[in-house]
Formats: sequence, C-alpha cells, structure tokens
Amino acid sequence: MRIIPLLVLNLFATALSAAAPFDRAAWQQDYAQLKGELLDRYVNLAWKASGADGVDLPALDRKTMAALASASNDTEAANAIRAFIAGFHDGHLSELPYLAIASTPATEPDKATLDPVEPIAGCAALGYASTGPVAFSLPLESLPGFRLMSDGLGSTFRSGLVMRSKVTIGVVRIQNFRARAFPMACLHAWADLRQAGTPITPDAVRDATRLRWFKDIAAVIGTLRRAGATTLVIDIGNDSGGDDSGDWTPRLLTDHPVRSARLMMADAPIAARYFAEEIGDIDEAFSAARSRDAKTALADARAFFYRQTAAIGRHRCDLSWVWREQRKWSPSNCNRLLPAGYAGGYSPGLPGDVYSDANAAAALSSAATVRQFYGSWTGATYVIADKRSYSSAEMFAAVMQDNRIAKLVGDRTGGDGCGFMTEDDPIVLHHSRLRFRVPNCMRLRADGTNEEAGMAPDLPVLPTEGESDRARGERALRTIASDAALASQKPS
Repeated sequence: MRIIPLLVLNLFATALSAAAPFDRAAWQQDYAQLKGELLDRYVNLAWKASGADGVDLPALDRKTMAALASASNDTEAANAIRAFIAGFHDGHLSELPYLAIASTPATEPDKATLDPVEPIAGCAALGYASTGPVAFSLPLESLPGFRLMSDGLGSTFRSGLVMRSKVTIGVVRIQNFRARAFPMACLHAWADLRQAGTPITPDAVRDATRLRWFKDIAAVIGTLRRAGATTLVIDIGNDSGGDDSGDWTPRLLTDHPVRSARLMMADAPIAARYFAEEIGDIDEAFSAARSRDAKTALADARAFFYRQTAAIGRHRCDLSWVWREQRKWSPSNCNRLLPAGYAGGYSPGLPGDVYSDANAAAALSSAATVRQFYGSWTGATYVIADKRSYSSAEMFAAVMQDNRIAKLVGDRTGGDGCGFMTEDDPIVLHHSRLRFRVPNCMRLRADGTNEEAGMAPDLPVLPTEGESDRARGERALRTIASDAALASQKPS
C-alpha cells in the first residue's frame, strides 16, 4: 500500500480547512462518486466481490459509511475513504499524491541532450537507475560454499553458484522486470549502438536496452551452465514488478512452447485505447509483411481487436450487488470484463521461427521480440518468490508454474496481478480532490483464477519463528537440491 508522506497529508488537510468548514455531505458525495467510478472502471471488482480474496465488500461499505457519518473533520473523513481503498488489498488500486491547485501554467524543462561519449550521464538522464535491492532476497551470498559470479553492480544481473547434496545450483537475481531498473543494461546497449554506428536517441537506447537485458540474462545463464550448474534458480523475491518482461522471460528457460495468460480488460472506454494500440502495431506489421500466412494471421488479429472495440459497453451488467452480497466468481459471469487476447497480444505464444517475419510475430505475440534467446536454459528450474513479489513478477511466476517450466519456492506472492495495459486518468473526487489510480487489466491463470490472488509455492519455505534469514536461505537451497535430485531419478 502506498504510504502518503505526513507533509502531503498536512498540506491536504490545510488546503481543505482553508477552503471551507467540514462538510460531511460533500464527503459522502465523494464516497458515492468513488463507488460509482469503481463500478464503471475497476477491473477486479467482481473478483473482489466474490470473497475469493478474503475481502467482504458489503461489510467494508457499511464500515466506511459509518465512519463518514461519525467523522467530525476532514482528516477523519479522508482516512475513512483511504481505509476503504486499503480494504481491497489491491496494490494497483491505490492513492496518488494530492495535487495543489496550480497558480501559474506548468513549464516543462527541455529534455536532456544525449552526448554519445557520455553513456553514464545519458543513461541516468533517461531514468536508468537501480530501483530495487540487487542482493538476493535471501542472503545466499553469506552461506558456506556460495560463489558469487557477478555482483549486479558492475554487471546487469547478480548471480552465483553453490552445491548442495551433490546438486550444483546456479542462481540469478531479477529484482525488477523492467530494463530501466538495470543501468548496466543501458550502458551495454549504449556500447552496442556506438559499435553499430547507430545514432544515440532516447528511442534507440530504450529499444537496445530492452533487448540487451534479455541478452545479458542469456549470457549469465550460459556462464552458470559452463561453470557446472545443473539446476537454475531465478530469485524474484522482493520484486515489485515491471512490464511485459515478466511474460517474455519464461521463454528463455525452456525449449517447449509457452502460453501467455489470458487477458481481460475492464469494459470501459480505456479498453478502446489499448485495442487501438494493438491495431496500430498490427497494421504496421501487416504493411511490411510478405508471407501470406503472416498477413492472414495479422488480419485475424486486427479483426478480433476491432470486434472487441465495438463490443465495449454493449453487454454491461448491473454490478451494484457488490455492495450488498457476495457471488461466486467465474470469468464467464457478467462482470464488466472484455476478452483482450493474451498478456502478450492476440496470440498466446508463437514458435521462435514462425512466418520468418520478426515484426509480424512480435505484433501477434510480443514475446517473439526476444525469440533469439528462447531456450537459453532447458534444465531443472526453480523460482524463489515471497509476499513482496508483485505484478509483473507474478506474471512471470504464473507463466512459469502454469507451463510447468519451474516450481515455485518460498512464500505466496503478494497478490497484485495485472495492473495497467495502457495509461488511464485517475479517479479525482470532486470535493476532496483525493486521487486514486484504478487497474484496468486482469490476467487469468490456466485454471481461470485471477493472478491477483497470488501464486502459492510448490515447495513452501516460510519464515519461521527463531530462524534467521540466513538459515531460511540455507533451507531453501537444501529444499531445491533435494527436489532436483529426486526429479533427476525419475524416468523421463
């Protein structure tokens, strides 16, 4: 949950108190507006109303109305609405900082000029910076026999090698599924562009860095394999998420076909924006395609997104029951959701060499962008996750688990699921000016459940009273080694 700094809260309270005395009716109208906009825009509303997530919306509504009825000042009323949002236990449904009313027009500074011979300054100016802990989520580095192969500071990824029960385990740390959180990937990409004689522009650096991120994963896996690793561990503990990299990365870890999660969008105008983006990519690929099969597939994809655009708002149902009762969840129930293909686009996934047309493949399934790195690892794989693994990290964990690429080790993930397929305006309450972002997408697992429920571990290694993080790290390694040894003895 986002924690609003005390200074921001004080400014908010000061702004309201300076504007007018406490107006309970206005706050109650704000609350009614908030509920109405959630009915219209919140993709997880029917899921939450099912009780499957442990949330009791009717009780939460009653509690909020009682808190507003008894509030005696703006701070108490604001806290009542904040508690209502927090009660959904959805990290993507959260408050945004309060914005003071502007007294003069905002002026945007000029963008930084990129000097080709200053990659460090250039990558920093473009926002490439470590935003998550580089260290492993459990202190594996401190355990006996652990050999640190790369530190994640002078290299893109932190990695290491250790043996337990005669099983040689390679570990790769992914602290975020967003290339922007890896400044070394930007520096590597910058060097690639200079070597190729490509002009240094923000778009060129962005595209090259994204590709280099995957190249560096493949490289570190290759290094571990050559050093003797027979089992690979991907550490996504305390990984707050990122972008579609969570859907692309599993393809690097198997030589079998991989299916992306089914995608649903809120049946709201924002879906049209996402569909338009997909259609734009498809049209661009179609105009350059030479293969008849590729053109046919792209035409089918375009027709699908046009149909879904036309369907927006046509079959909306009354969801006001969510404030009165709980109903069983099903993706097929009327829940104000629209099928939107898959997490990677129209197709659930494509073979690496389909159509011999990289642009067409990527327009149909965005993971095909990194198809040159597919199958970088094909051995036993495990994923370490915990309650601080969110969003795109959960997408990665779900794809790995649902496609039987890996077993999850550790604790259940945090439960944020899909957040935003495209940018949307926040809810801004008329009276208080409180602002809330609202997720607009849902990813469904192979069994039809919402990723927002979190991923349960196949091999639980839960925090235990009196046990240090080092001891739990050792227990995790021994659990992985024991399972890997047992699996290797089974007939293939």
